[in-house]
Amino acid sequence: MTLVAQAAALSESIVALRRAIHADPEVGLHTPRTRDKIRAALDHLPLEWEEGPSTTGLVGTLKGGAGAGRTVLLRGDMDALPMPEETGLDFASTVPGVMHACGHDTHVAMLAGAAQLLAAQADSLAGEVRFMFQPGEEGYHGARFMLEDGLLGGDGFDRPLPDAAFALHIMPNAPHGVVGGRAGPLMAAADMLRITVTGRGGHASMPHDTMDPVPIACEIVGAIQTMVARRFSVFDPVVVTISKIEAGTAHNVISDTAVLTGTMRTLSAANRARLKAELPVLAAGIAAAHGLSADVEIVEGFPVTVCDANAVDFGETVARDLLGQGAFLRLADPIMGAEDFAYVLEKVPGAMFFLGVSPEGSEWKQCCGIHSTKMMVDETVLPSGAAFLAGLATRYLAEGFASGSDQPG
Repeated sequence: MTLVAQAAALSESIVALRRAIHADPEVGLHTPRTRDKIRAALDHLPLEWEEGPSTTGLVGTLKGGAGAGRTVLLRGDMDALPMPEETGLDFASTVPGVMHACGHDTHVAMLAGAAQLLAAQADSLAGEVRFMFQPGEEGYHGARFMLEDGLLGGDGFDRPLPDAAFALHIMPNAPHGVVGGRAGPLMAAADMLRITVTGRGGHASMPHDTMDPVPIACEIVGAIQTMVARRFSVFDPVVVTISKIEAGTAHNVISDTAVLTGTMRTLSAANRARLKAELPVLAAGIAAAHGLSADVEIVEGFPVTVCDANAVDFGETVARDLLGQGAFLRLADPIMGAEDFAYVLEKVPGAMFFLGVSPEGSEWKQCCGIHSTKMMVDETVLPSGAAFLAGLATRYLAEGFASGSDQPG
C-alpha cells in the first residue's frame, strides 16, 4: 500500500483525535489534557517520550531498525486561542472562550497519523524521527522554550539537533489538498509596540492650559506610516499597524497620557533591527517638538520564518510524488503573519508548508479563515497531510536533500 492509502485507512483515528482535542482546547505553554490525549493515542507505538520543565511540550522519538542515519524532526503545535467558537459543530469547544481557530488540533492529528505510518515501517528506516508536539505557539514562544529545555538536542545537551525539520499548517481558504510553500522568508517577524505620549491634562474647554497628548499621538501614527513608506524599501516589506488608541476618561477631560498599541512586521533581520532603533527616535522627536514626551516599549515576538531552498524543493517533490503533480503551489509572496517554528528553522535547515483544507470544489476565498470564530476545515484532507509528513521523513532519511545541509548529525 502507498503512504496515501495507508493514511486513508487511518482516517477514522486521525479525525477522532482531532475532534477530541478540538472539543477540549487549552491555551498557552501548559496543555496537559492535550498532551495526555496524544500520549494515549500513540501509546501502542515504540516511541521514546521526553518532556521538559518549562512547558508540556512533548517529543516522541522513533528509532529506525536499519541502523544509524539522519535525524528528521516533524512538528505539530497544540495550543488554542482565547476566543469563542461559533461553528455549531457537534464537537465544538466545551471550554468557554477558548477555540482551536488556527487548526492546531488538525496539526496534532496529522502528526499523530504520521507517527503511526512511520512506526509501521520502522524496521526499514535508517536513523530516527522526532515528533515535536509543541504548546504555546500563539504568542507564547513554545518552540523557543522547548529548544532551551534541550528537547530537540543541540550544544550542551546529550544529543545533536536534528538534521532537518518540517512543519505543516492548514489553511481553510486555500485549495483543497494542495500543499503550498516558498524558499526564503515565508512568514514575518512580529513585535508588539506600545507608545505612551505624556503631556498635561485638564479641562477640555481650555486646551491652551494643557499639553494635550491626543493630537500628538495622532501625529505619531501618521508619521509612522510615512516612515514605513518613505524610508524602507518596498522590496523588503515592513508593516506597522497601530490597532489600539487609549486616552481620557470623559468627554470633557483632556488626559495626561495617550497610549498607542500595535504590531511591527518585518521580513528581514536587518529591517527588524532598524525599525526597533528608528521608531523610538521618531516618536520622541515628534513629542518633543510639542513639548511632550513619548516612551516607546517594544516587546519582541517571533523571528522571521525562513525556509531552506533545498528543503522547499524537496517538499515539492514529495508532495507531487505522493499527492499528484498538481498538489504543490509555489507561493509568490510571504505571509505577514508570524510563526514560532521560526526558532527551529534558525537552528535546523528545513521548511514549513501550508495545506489547503477548503471543501473540494469550493472557491479559494471562502468564510472563514484562521483566527475566525467560524473557522472550519474539510477533515477529508487530513490523511493527505499525515501522508505528506510521513513522506517527508521517509525520503529524507533515505536521501537527504539534493544538496546543502543533508548529512547526518
